[in-house]
Amino acid sequence: MKKKMNEESIYNKVYEYRVLARLSQQELADKVGVSKQTIFVMEKGNYVPSLLLAFRISNFFNTPLTEIFEYDLGGQINDE
Repeated sequence: MKKKMNEESIYNKVYEYRVLARLSQQELADKVGVSKQTIFVMEKGNYVPSLLLAFRISNFFNTPLTEIFEYDLGGQINDE
């Protein structure tokens, strides 16, 4: 079996927090100063927010940054 490295990535729980707060993507976007599209692509995992935006989101939800955003260094996986 050949091994390869995964890339680093950031996972987020923005969708979960937004739904629990009963907010639309547009409402959250307005609260944190970005477009609805930014929230959409972030929730889909296709956009890593700036540190400033990540802090705005965590402050808005009054939740530690590391509860909403998780850093994955990557690791070894089997290539079958």
